[in-house]
Amino acid sequence: MKKTILITGCSSGIGYCVAKALHQRGYRVFATARRRESVEMLLAEGLESFRLNLTDSNSIHFAFEEVMRRTNGELYAVFNNGAYGLPGAVEDLNRDALRAQFETNVFGWQELTNLAIPVMRRQGYGRIIQNSSVLGFVSLPFRGAYNASKYAIEGLSDTLRLELCGSNVYVSLIEPGPIASQFRMNAVKALAKYIDIENSFHRERYQGVLKRLNKQGPAVPFTLPPEAVLERVIHALEAAKPQPRYYVTFPTYLFGFLKRILSTRVLDVLLAKSGNNN
Repeated sequence: MKKTILITGCSSGIGYCVAKALHQRGYRVFATARRRESVEMLLAEGLESFRLNLTDSNSIHFAFEEVMRRTNGELYAVFNNGAYGLPGAVEDLNRDALRAQFETNVFGWQELTNLAIPVMRRQGYGRIIQNSSVLGFVSLPFRGAYNASKYAIEGLSDTLRLELCGSNVYVSLIEPGPIASQFRMNAVKALAKYIDIENSFHRERYQGVLKRLNKQGPAVPFTLPPEAVLERVIHALEAAKPQPRYYVTFPTYLFGFLKRILSTRVLDVLLAKSGNNN
């Protein structure tokens, strides 16, 4: 029997790459996306696909129940990937902006995960893979909402891993740095929707933020293609004992090392400089 995996956020980038590659590798992939046109594209490419909007509980339950119907109640893995980044200074983030960021990046993920856990406990195996970020353990200026959402995912995942100990259900965090995707394009839309740049204390600095987001090609050094994440996903799916964390890209390894050896004050200086230059 083919191993089944449910993936969110498959319209482009990491989700699309992983869905296509795992399908070719022999997995039965349920590639979900928020927009109907993305679902139609995935179906046209031979993938099983349907809508899953992480901000909508009804959509999450419908998608999960559809997977259960098609697999007779079996699910090997969930890859929580669908997310977006909301740029902006913390002082410019109102309640609605933060709520929207968490609805997609945290609450939707956890709701889907909580549907999968009883199935995995009953069958005696499973994999939950969370596509976190280097910004899940270090912070950069003007990434406060996204930082907070990824910190939350890391905390939930670390706790869940402890609670599932001995169940043969494994939880893995993947922590990429810069990956080629449509992430920046979506961030520009979120910035325009939620941040009042003209009335912000930081309005001049936002010009640098927009320049980075609108830059053609890689915005920062060491950007890797989504296949770099795919390699870690495959290991998390197929290793007898998958790792709790998978670093991806040089910046993740660098900041992971620096966080272990530097004081908070010194690391703050480096991160503030890095964030202001990107």
